[in-house]
Amino acid sequence: MTHHAPHEQEIRAAAAHFGRRRFLTATGAAAALAFTTNLPGAGAAYAAEADARKITENPFTLGVASGDPQPGSVVLWTRLAPRPYEPGSGMPNARVTVRWEVAYDEGFKRLAGQGRADAHPEFNHSVHIEPTGLAPDRVYYYRFRAGSWISPVGRTRTAPARSAEISALKLAAVSCQAYHDGYFTAYKHLAEEDLDVVFHLGDYLYEYPVSAAGGVRNYTDRKLPAVFNRETVTLEDYRLRYALYKSDPDLQAAHAAHPFIVTWDDHEVENNYASDISEDHLPPAEFLVRRAAAYRAYWENQPLRRPQRPQGADARLYRRLQYGQLAQFDILDTRQYRSDQAYGDGWHVPGPESLDPERTLTGAAQERWLIDGWRQSSARWNVLPQQVTFSERRNATGSGYQLSMDAWDGYAASRDRVLAGAESAGVDNLVVLTGDVHVHYAFDIKKDFKEPGSRTAGVEFVTTSIASGKDGADKPANWDTYLAANPHLKFYNGRRGYLTVALGQDTARADYRTVSAVTTPGAPVRTAASFVTEAGDPGLKPA
Repeated sequence: MTHHAPHEQEIRAAAAHFGRRRFLTATGAAAALAFTTNLPGAGAAYAAEADARKITENPFTLGVASGDPQPGSVVLWTRLAPRPYEPGSGMPNARVTVRWEVAYDEGFKRLAGQGRADAHPEFNHSVHIEPTGLAPDRVYYYRFRAGSWISPVGRTRTAPARSAEISALKLAAVSCQAYHDGYFTAYKHLAEEDLDVVFHLGDYLYEYPVSAAGGVRNYTDRKLPAVFNRETVTLEDYRLRYALYKSDPDLQAAHAAHPFIVTWDDHEVENNYASDISEDHLPPAEFLVRRAAAYRAYWENQPLRRPQRPQGADARLYRRLQYGQLAQFDILDTRQYRSDQAYGDGWHVPGPESLDPERTLTGAAQERWLIDGWRQSSARWNVLPQQVTFSERRNATGSGYQLSMDAWDGYAASRDRVLAGAESAGVDNLVVLTGDVHVHYAFDIKKDFKEPGSRTAGVEFVTTSIASGKDGADKPANWDTYLAANPHLKFYNGRRGYLTVALGQDTARADYRTVSAVTTPGAPVRTAASFVTEAGDPGLKPA
């Protein structure tokens, strides 16, 4: 992997000032970030104000989004970018007033809330609104204004009250949207689904270069600027890459239709990074400068609340959301705190290094937070939206099988502690939601994967990618091997698409949705398979 030379010099210069393995304070991290990105370390309060009436081109080119629903509020997001493919997005280096409205109706005849917010240049003119006083479990519409410009209308939905005995909840899970690997057709179909909320499980963007033709999209009606045809390293690189992705009309449609609950995986920073260890094994101080830039751009471009805003190279993304008494969602971050991959990453026969009891995928603090949260849960379903495959996944039958060192299989002790924690907390109905692997899987989670007859501790629904991996196939080349080697694997499909899960009082039903192609636009969607698991009796059955 090669870095753009000017970027490398910039990062090395910053790292020379901050040679510690970790940025020890938020102040130091902010200073390091300011050093590499020319941002004022003092924050956003000092920029001059620009007159929004002087914006002469549509600033709402990246659409709108909402996220992290609570019973009385939901985050509303947009970013002003009249020229999204240029550094600075065509905005002045000054703060701009944005007005927002929340309404009970699509025509904005009955307002539920309105206000003003500053779009600061330090945050790339993004705004994160957290309106309060909304009613639980209802649909709202929202929009933004800047000068004479009005944004597209978004539709969102608040969470039910904590004590509400709701009977049904329908969610979708998505992940892995490599722009250069195909069209986001799956999002066009997702936008038309009747859903309460969408979970994005990571790889919202990829750091790899995107050619002038948009990779396999093979554009003939446009030419993407050269700024995209390099790996993302600096804050400007990551910001521009989000602009490219968020300008996609199908992604915009999905965000405008449903609230999203997001978490990241590796490609938002760099492939298979682990904590402060880069794939290329750069000095950690250098890599953390890059991570700080990536985390900041992520927050700027997602509908996240203030507690998720990064402090330099660190951000608290793991968090808990409740949907009445029906579901508790514990959203994990399995990148920022993990031990380095065993045996140098890749697929390996499990051994002393991968089985080391000290190894962790979550870090100790997040692991404690998760298990403590389960102990206090009164929800019917405990759902774990996270990134990498949780269940054991052998690549061969017999004794010489290998496992992925990047997934929970490479952190067996970490998985054992989580499963023991769920059991001791009395979690009866555990549902793990997973992305990362660009295929649909359905697993029974076994108490002991070496014993196929051992207790089923829960189920894992793995969603395929939106675009990553190009068109894929219903039966990948290793299909027969995987099903034979993993008796707890109940379904495997290699097309692109997404997953919907309908939670009820008695059952959870997963529908695996696939599109036939992403290298050409407009493919239809179908349901490749459906499974149910019963409350109190975990295990997958064909629906």
